[in-house]
Amino acid sequence: MSSAAQTEHGRGRRTGPRLYLKRWMGRLTRTSPARAAMLIFGVTIAVFASLLNMPWATASGSSAAFHEALFVATSAVTVTGLTPVNTADHWSFAGEVVILIGIQVGGLGIITIAALLAISVTRNLGVRTRLVAQEGGISTGSMGETGQVIRTVVIVSAVVEALLAMVLIPRFIHLNGDVASGLWDGTFYAISAFNNAGFVAHSEGLAGFDNDPVVIWTIMVGVFLGSLGFPVLFMLWRNRWHVRRWSLHTKLTLEVTLLLMVIGAVLYGIMEWSNSSTIGDMSIGEKLQNSLFASVNMRSGGFSVVESNLQNAETMLVSDALMFAGGGSASTAGGIKVTTIAVIWLAFLAEARGDAESTAHGRTIPPSAVRVAVSVVAMGATLVLISTVWLMYITGLDMGRPLYESISAFATVGLTSGLTEDLPPEGLYVLAALMFAGRVGIITFAASLTVRQRSRVRYRYPEGRPMIG
Repeated sequence: MSSAAQTEHGRGRRTGPRLYLKRWMGRLTRTSPARAAMLIFGVTIAVFASLLNMPWATASGSSAAFHEALFVATSAVTVTGLTPVNTADHWSFAGEVVILIGIQVGGLGIITIAALLAISVTRNLGVRTRLVAQEGGISTGSMGETGQVIRTVVIVSAVVEALLAMVLIPRFIHLNGDVASGLWDGTFYAISAFNNAGFVAHSEGLAGFDNDPVVIWTIMVGVFLGSLGFPVLFMLWRNRWHVRRWSLHTKLTLEVTLLLMVIGAVLYGIMEWSNSSTIGDMSIGEKLQNSLFASVNMRSGGFSVVESNLQNAETMLVSDALMFAGGGSASTAGGIKVTTIAVIWLAFLAEARGDAESTAHGRTIPPSAVRVAVSVVAMGATLVLISTVWLMYITGLDMGRPLYESISAFATVGLTSGLTEDLPPEGLYVLAALMFAGRVGIITFAASLTVRQRSRVRYRYPEGRPMIG
């Protein structure tokens, strides 16, 4: 065999598995982009867990326990923030870099990754992938704009994080008295805040910055912007304050987000006003500032200046509700999403008024959207229920702390009652699975419901109305 033939033969042998993998991923992306996205997230978590399991990733120089590495990797990629170990003390600088990269990768969003995979493999964005992307929120209303919004996601993330870092880095340099640590802390918190991750780079968390308005307000703004969702940010950037040009999704997201933020701040302030363990000993201005900070972060950010287990029981119950609600669709926030709440509430109002259809801002909300919203809530509540019961069985505790931890994991918030660090490995596996399901499962579940709807064209069953209520 000639040298040229041998070279060609060797090239074909080397590229054979690569071509097979490319074709297989192409088929999977075209037929089930949601399943492809779940696979990507699973593989990504496995990669980061392997990296965190390396000796150089820990401050002690010894390999971390497998359940700790897997849990933190899952928490980072799902941008949750729950951790059984202290991030600043347990991990080395290299380990913290791995965590920060995991946050950034996970913050791009499952639908974005699925769509980008479709573009890279098939060199085009198929109709099914566009439909999934639209239902995941990666759209502004026109299916032809989906690709443009996906490309904008990366740009928006980089620009917002850079702006946040430009404010935080000088402040941390001043506070730390060191340029290197100030650069790292400012960059870390900028990325963690916009991605609603809740990871902190200090052993004591943000407790030492509760009176620093620059740090508190910058992180709060980052969390708020990240929770709106890329389609909303894209719409606001393109149309500025021309409200009439905003999509229905943008209007509902902003309305419900602001409403929940105000309600949460008022309730937190009232319930914790005299609690000396939280904000009771602060000045009036600091109480108002930290009440708003707590409200913004209870819906997904996961940052806190006080320990959650020091709050009153009624405050933790309000926090449960806000965490479950979450942020905007196709955002770095979790939960069932604010538009889901809006759709269900509008359906309730329509039923109470006797209207045949749900409407908002001159638009009719189709019944299929209501069915998907109800399904998402039902799925989320079921997962939280199963996890809570399981954790109660494992720990022997009453419902309060297991419920709080389960909702925080499902909604990828990251607030903790202190239970995560006390859980045995089997409890951490439960929460890790819940974080994955909360970040990945709900979105793909909702998207699959829309894309894979069946219509019976041959016959239709007669109506039957069961008694409700």
